[in-house]
Amino acid sequence: MSKQTRPRYDAEFRLKVANLVLQQDYSIREAAEAMGVGKSTVDKWVRQLRNNRQSKPGELSVPIGNDQQRIRELEKEIRRINEENEIFKKGFSSLAVGITEKFSVITDLQESYPVKTLCSTFGVHRSSYSYWLANTRHSQTLCPQLAKAVQEAFDLSYGSAGARTIARIVSNDELDLSRYRAAKVMNKLSLKSRQPPKTPRKMGKKEHVTVGNHLNREFDVDAPDKVWCTDVTYIWTGDGWSYLAVVLDLFARRPVGWALSSSPDSALTIKALNMAYTARGKPRNLMLHSDQGCHFTSKAYCKKLKAYGIKHSMSRRGNCWDNAPMERFFRSLKSECMPKKGWPDFLSTKHAVNNYILRYYNSVRPHQHNDGLTPAKKENIYKKTLNS
Repeated sequence: MSKQTRPRYDAEFRLKVANLVLQQDYSIREAAEAMGVGKSTVDKWVRQLRNNRQSKPGELSVPIGNDQQRIRELEKEIRRINEENEIFKKGFSSLAVGITEKFSVITDLQESYPVKTLCSTFGVHRSSYSYWLANTRHSQTLCPQLAKAVQEAFDLSYGSAGARTIARIVSNDELDLSRYRAAKVMNKLSLKSRQPPKTPRKMGKKEHVTVGNHLNREFDVDAPDKVWCTDVTYIWTGDGWSYLAVVLDLFARRPVGWALSSSPDSALTIKALNMAYTARGKPRNLMLHSDQGCHFTSKAYCKKLKAYGIKHSMSRRGNCWDNAPMERFFRSLKSECMPKKGWPDFLSTKHAVNNYILRYYNSVRPHQHNDGLTPAKKENIYKKTLNS
């Protein structure tokens, strides 16, 4: 059995039926029987038409004719436009703000204007505003202890740590901080990570005539003191250019030797090598990788490698990717620790580099290669596993 649908009458028909009663002295029953409409329906149409004729301009009434319905729609549209104009007159339309700020303004004005009109005025969806409002009401307040821990970790990183690094530094047995919550806390504290932009690099393919690329970008090493890499970088100080040579253990990406000098010669690189070789207990069966700089190809440096029993490996000419871990360390040093205009003098540069390596990079800074562990902690875990 099909479901019966209610008949629909247009405005002209409703007006005609109502006028039979009001203008032609039909009774409601007579008009209903004559037009084939229910008596209660005719009674409603008559009352609506009578109210429309008796209402004053500006008063709300139910439209019964096409013209009246059109007028009512226009009046509704005019009221909406007037509300929007009143909002714009208060200056909110000139705000060049994001969606969150727009939601905040809507919340401030919703007692004076409908939310639907406000959302339309600011060009946002009502569903988006409702979602934001619900989450804002249930959002957690910033914990002072957490804010202090994030600020300390940020200061310890010289203003370079991002949300991922901050989360790993702060997280411990008592406090578990995700990178996303760390990002929110940093945003509330107005902390922005300082990182340099990427620069294009050209890659060369020519190997050294006597020393080959034995490492061949196999940077993952299963034990300490098996493969080292080394390089030299320049640093501006108030006294002029200074040069830093560093030796890096590839197992945990830990700097094991470094030296600073005003001259980028073989004496500088040998000094860094001597520090690493002595500090690590004079390891055997070791390979050291470097680029083709003159301070690594000199007779004095090659003689020192031979005396220590270290196998030499060199990058291809002009190919910095062959020594990527070393380049990455220098990038971290310069972006996380070094001031934009360098240090004021040689002595302050030396102290800053020592503090960065010993107090931050090796012992505090989490390394992605170590699955978030610091270089020192990864080596300690390896030693405990080896002794157990």
